[in-house]
Amino acid sequence: MKTTLEELQAFVAVVESGSLTAAAERLGQTVSGTSRALARLEKKLDTTLLRRTTRRTELTEEGQGFLLRTRAILASIEEAEEHLAARRQQPAGRLRVNAATPFMLHAVVPLVPAFRRAYPQITLELDTDELNIDLLARRTDVAIRIGPLRDSTLHARPLCTSRVRVLASPAYLEARGKPRSVQDLERHTLLGFTQPESLNRWPLRGAHGDEWPVAPALTASSGETLRQLALQGAGVVCLSDFMTAADRARGDLVQVLARETVDVRQSISAVYYRNTQLAARIACFLDFLQERLG
Repeated sequence: MKTTLEELQAFVAVVESGSLTAAAERLGQTVSGTSRALARLEKKLDTTLLRRTTRRTELTEEGQGFLLRTRAILASIEEAEEHLAARRQQPAGRLRVNAATPFMLHAVVPLVPAFRRAYPQITLELDTDELNIDLLARRTDVAIRIGPLRDSTLHARPLCTSRVRVLASPAYLEARGKPRSVQDLERHTLLGFTQPESLNRWPLRGAHGDEWPVAPALTASSGETLRQLALQGAGVVCLSDFMTAADRARGDLVQVLARETVDVRQSISAVYYRNTQLAARIACFLDFLQERLG
């Protein structure tokens, strides 16, 4: 049957206004348009809802029963719209966020208490993964991705950039000596990523150009694992500032070959599926991150 909201509104407006002319004015429509909507409704229901005379309009017995249900339907729709409007003012619901372990630990987790205070009705679900996930398969609302983006089906919002540096612990440098040139690194234990291979091209300037491909003696899939190894004095590593800034501030990790290091900054973006209207709980989270990370 597929009765439309427009037809139901026309029916109620005519009953409550007492005439087609008054109903049309109330709805902001033409008299003919309101009349056609009412006629379509009666045809779909295969019944007469209103008896119309030159003087007045009155409900049939079927129309009286249908009016009660129609008012209930319209009231439910209005309530739902008000509920959504309230959620836009005070976002609520479950928000599933995915990020690589290092970014989650060092960038997102420190911001969670302030976000929870600002939006107490949002339930956060934090998930970590070292690879780019399928948002739909993992039922994820927002994923934080580091580096170039390749998935055109997703909408992306830039959050910040983070510089990449070559680092080692003071204990390692005391034991093995501080490298004075890029070539000196060949005599050191290098820590690198199992994948992607692009992370094993360090931003070091030399005869080879502005990138130096390394052959790691020890690899890991997670930057956090490499950070912990570097802190334990296991070798020289190349990591992003977002996970090592506090280590450098405390002196637990020291930058090496600073003059030879090219200023390379990783782009960090939030990605989510393209929607005509972004859910309030997602929008406020993205705004929150962008303001504090940007």
